[in-house]
Amino acid sequence: MRRLLPVLLAACSLWTLAANGTELRIGMAADVTSMDPHFLNIAPNTNISWHVFDALTHVDEDARLIPGLALSWRAVNATTWEFKLRRGVKFHDGSEFTAEDAVFSIERTQKVPNGQFQIYTQRIVGKQIVDKYTLRLRTATPDAMVPYDLDSVFIVSKKAAANAGSADFDSGKAMIGTGPFRFVRFARGDRVELARNDDYWDGKPAWDKVVFRIVPTDPARLAGLLSGELDAIEQIPTADLPRIRRDPRLATAQKVSWRTIFFHLDQYRDRPPSLTDNSGRPLERNPFRDIRVRQAISKSINRQAIVDRLMDGAALPASNLVSPPVFGHAPDLKPEPYDPEGARKLLAEAGFPNGFAMTLAAPNNRYVNDDQIAQAVAQMLAHIGIRARVELLPMNAYLPKARKREFAFAMLGWGSFSGDLALRSLVATANPAQGFGAWNWSGYANARVDELLEHGFATVDAKQREAIARDAMRMAMRDYAVIPLHHQFATWAMKKSLSYKPRTDEFTFAHHFRPQ
Repeated sequence: MRRLLPVLLAACSLWTLAANGTELRIGMAADVTSMDPHFLNIAPNTNISWHVFDALTHVDEDARLIPGLALSWRAVNATTWEFKLRRGVKFHDGSEFTAEDAVFSIERTQKVPNGQFQIYTQRIVGKQIVDKYTLRLRTATPDAMVPYDLDSVFIVSKKAAANAGSADFDSGKAMIGTGPFRFVRFARGDRVELARNDDYWDGKPAWDKVVFRIVPTDPARLAGLLSGELDAIEQIPTADLPRIRRDPRLATAQKVSWRTIFFHLDQYRDRPPSLTDNSGRPLERNPFRDIRVRQAISKSINRQAIVDRLMDGAALPASNLVSPPVFGHAPDLKPEPYDPEGARKLLAEAGFPNGFAMTLAAPNNRYVNDDQIAQAVAQMLAHIGIRARVELLPMNAYLPKARKREFAFAMLGWGSFSGDLALRSLVATANPAQGFGAWNWSGYANARVDELLEHGFATVDAKQREAIARDAMRMAMRDYAVIPLHHQFATWAMKKSLSYKPRTDEFTFAHHFRPQ
């Protein structure tokens, strides 16, 4: 018994750490690659940035726009937005946040080598500091998206970040923000450590210290929670949910995510890679350019079966590129009914009565059950005569190949807080100067969809803009610009002594965990 006592005490200690409000240990599902808030625009990096930095605008748990470092904003005229900034906000080094820091941060997004945040600021052609707490931004043409885009522009300290490169952020030298936590340490591939900012403008967080542990494998992340080494984890595998919910020591939080899982289809090349007839000869024409083929593929997919059997109910069959809570979701669009017989007829009408062969590419460690979903879709395609060879890669290998257009049929998951923003990135005709089509791997082009997006972005009235966004969504989805599968549910698991308000945007915010 004496030998067991220290072990029991240690176990009890692990399970009570979260309750005393001193340290919170969170298991992250994907690697953090950079601390620079203006470099790589990937979710794990952005998640950390939201703890150390702030933006002029924020979004709430339902992905609706709310004030951040800007208390309010208004359109002064058709091409000018005015932002009133919070007074008395301090950076972690004690210096005051002013409009100069906001202008510096906006300009820095355009200067970071290979940075991925310039899309959010490139339409801004003029910046005017009216006073320390008033900023005016001018665009060349009317643009209702400026307040939305600025949610993705983190405000850094001009004093600390002047001439700073990404390495200076990784080391902590330039990691001076106004966020709820101060930066302590970044151990690449292992953890990010943060300390509470007692002067945070939106209220002092509950935790003195936060440790984000990078645990990309699902079993290891769950084991860390069950052993008490972690207090909370994100991205719970659906198969593990029943076990977690039966454990009296644990609690869960869940919400429909803004992330939609879908497939891009190459529609811009005459002969996309890996498309052949059943004997292995390259096809003479690109079948994905025919709407009947795209519709046949959509009809071949049993979305409800994927939701029920692979996602254990933790998803919704999709007909839109954004989920129901999100601005611009078109509720009258319904998921494509499963109809393999109808799919075979469409293929025959399109000139492919015997189907064809292709490669179905997908990541195997990014989205919930992504590898299983890819295999299931390939089996469904086989039932209509399309032989799909599945190629699975880790996300860090998959994404560079996909962005180089090495795949003709490729899975992607996308989250956005408005339908028109999702369309702008995913299906709009590529136009780098306007930020259109940055993730349009399909090469899809529809002039009418582009016109609707331009019209919506120039419309300041939110109700009118949402109506236009829904029209654009209907047009793109009825044209099968991409093939939507489902909207994920975002799920967190934690010790019973904690609570968390789940977010549609899937971010895991330490300052939103509360001790019970």
